[in-house]
Amino acid sequence: MKKTFADLHLRLNVKDHTTALQVITKAAALGYRLIAVPFPPETRRDEVAKLKAVCNEAKIDFASRIDLRPKTQNELMYQLRRLRRKTEIICVNCENKQVARQAAKDHRVDLLNFPLLDFRRRFFDRAEAELASNSLAALEIDVKPLLALEGPARIRFLSSLRREAAIAKEFHLPIVVSSGVSEAKLLRKPREMAALTFLFGLDKASALKAVSQEPAAIVKRNREKLSAKFVAPGIRVIKEGKDC
Repeated sequence: MKKTFADLHLRLNVKDHTTALQVITKAAALGYRLIAVPFPPETRRDEVAKLKAVCNEAKIDFASRIDLRPKTQNELMYQLRRLRRKTEIICVNCENKQVARQAAKDHRVDLLNFPLLDFRRRFFDRAEAELASNSLAALEIDVKPLLALEGPARIRFLSSLRREAAIAKEFHLPIVVSSGVSEAKLLRKPREMAALTFLFGLDKASALKAVSQEPAAIVKRNREKLSAKFVAPGIRVIKEGKDC
């Protein structure tokens, strides 16, 4: 069966139409059929609509995404209440342990991202994975640092990724591999993205799932929840009317 390759983290400036068009067009040419772009919560709907129109023109599916960077647990809870019904993907950038723990156990969070390169401040551990395994969250790994870092910094980063990937596998936590790039020249083909994951211990099957099945499943699940026909998990309105 043909795979739907996805990149859930293209960091585009929605106001820079020219660059956005270049990146989206190249992503489609490389074989991606689904992309997601993070928007600030205050982004106007017409700006999102313009980017979606560009994706439609390039024949690539578009998903909206919001990246949260809360400083405290309470701030995270407030943001989730306010934004969950307004976007298809919610990612939490976990920059302290308290936020990471809360995000891992909250069913409204789709992606856990640990953006800090300092291994001492990357808070994905066994406790984090156990909490996330009981919710709906996946671990997102951006490959951009692998392309940009050199020397000892890249070695330390890879060491962190190997540890985190092994923990995620132990607790059967989904892994989503994204690019995290904002320039067309840094984009890689989906299978090249999958090949990069061999550097931190994923096997071929897991690597391909991380750039296809896992990200696509998140978008499908949330689109169903955002549908007007959604009532509760497993319950949907099939038909309405007096003759039902």
